[in-house]
Amino acid sequence: QVRLVESGGGTVQDGGFLGLSCTVSGGTFSKYKMAWFRQAPGNKREFVAFITALSISTDYANSVRDRFAITRDNAKNILFLQMNSLKSDDTAVYYCAVYNERGSYKDPREYRYWGLGTQVTVSS
Repeated sequence: QVRLVESGGGTVQDGGFLGLSCTVSGGTFSKYKMAWFRQAPGNKREFVAFITALSISTDYANSVRDRFAITRDNAKNILFLQMNSLKSDDTAVYYCAVYNERGSYKDPREYRYWGLGTQVTVSS
């Protein structure tokens, strides 16, 4: 059973920064393509960032490009999301997930394992 646990969320002021972590256990992390999604109240879960298994490729939602950075440490089975220049629109629960490598990696339906999420709140 693959288990994902997010951490690092909290409350930060507009323009601040936070770093999220996602610890993965029970599987072969180094073979997984991974992503971060987020969901604000009343909104659908939306794609944030994606990374391939060996960190060769990354991709970002336009709304976070140049502000967020997705990285991973395959030796420690941890996925990271560094978030800079945070805005109130970034307020959401952030989730990490394992891609099933079938459909679009921006579609949350194409992910088979999920963490429970960590809350990020940006106050103005």
